[in-house]
Amino acid sequence: MTIATTARRTTTAALAAFLALGTALPAFAADTLTVFDWSGYEDPAFHPKYTEKHDGSPDFSFFGDEEEAFQKLRSGYKADVVHPCAQSIVKWREAGLLEPLDTAKLASWNDMLPAFKGMKNLMTSEDGTAWFLPFEWGNTVLTYRTDTVKPEEIASLKAFADPKFKDRISIGDNVDDAYALAGLATGLKDLTAMTDAQFAEASAFLREVHKNVRLYWTDNTDLSQAMASGEVDLAWAWNETATTLQAEGQPVAIKKDTKEGLSTWVCGYSRLKGGEGGPDLVYDYLNAVTDPGVAAYMVESWGYGHSNAKGMAAVDPKILAEKGYADVDTFVENTLFQAPIPTALRQKMIAEFEKIKSGY
Repeated sequence: MTIATTARRTTTAALAAFLALGTALPAFAADTLTVFDWSGYEDPAFHPKYTEKHDGSPDFSFFGDEEEAFQKLRSGYKADVVHPCAQSIVKWREAGLLEPLDTAKLASWNDMLPAFKGMKNLMTSEDGTAWFLPFEWGNTVLTYRTDTVKPEEIASLKAFADPKFKDRISIGDNVDDAYALAGLATGLKDLTAMTDAQFAEASAFLREVHKNVRLYWTDNTDLSQAMASGEVDLAWAWNETATTLQAEGQPVAIKKDTKEGLSTWVCGYSRLKGGEGGPDLVYDYLNAVTDPGVAAYMVESWGYGHSNAKGMAAVDPKILAEKGYADVDTFVENTLFQAPIPTALRQKMIAEFEKIKSGY
């Protein structure tokens, strides 16, 4: 239980006492922040300045993927801050779920990495309104067990569709990573303007991959356990998977030099419309997670990059080189960026991926 939860229960008890006594109720401030997030990001090491200032972490609730989060918010679920990724921003904004950000209150707004500032419709919409604050970025990349898979067998991402890996593969149960894999394997570097023919080719590739899939993972813990047990030998996974398994001494590695490259994504935080937490708490949290001091922990412990350029510049150069982030500009050259996707195309991907997973 977080301190914030304890405070909320204390407040509820106080209200009950006042009602019992027939006493007039005082005005209670919105003193609790609720963050709707991916599991794992409640880690206090991601927001130490918030914890220090407020004597505890915010309340957290969790979602398994962004479509689940989107549907839950559309149905009326209330929170103050949410952790979407770049591909979803346009859809969420058009659905009226997001509240604009006041950039004057964002301490690190001007220190965001240039690659994010230049991505259309990511940090701001065409009219200059800010809707999204980048936090972490990383890759979805070929990840494999070094004791059962030889590097020469996975020189190409097309290995995911190779019958030799039948029942030994796992890919994420989310449309963004799936079509990033399919797009790369079929020669694309930009998913935002797929033609009908390119969409059909990418979908056909995913149908071949489906024949080999042992597990569609939704959580890094599930995938890590499957790889550690030997149930899965080859995965399309986030950096975190290899980082955590290597820390446990597991024979797992990532292969960033496949013929087609890899996929890069950026996720961050947005303010939700109708949130009940006070604005000051919202900006305290956003400033805490993008503080440059968080960057080293993000890189070392999770294997991801941090959005703050000053923070990344302060990380030990040896660690940056080990994780592949020594030169960010060079790093993103051979990658497919998971950028904001037009809503109609994204909905088309979602519908088709559900068919593929069902065997159709």
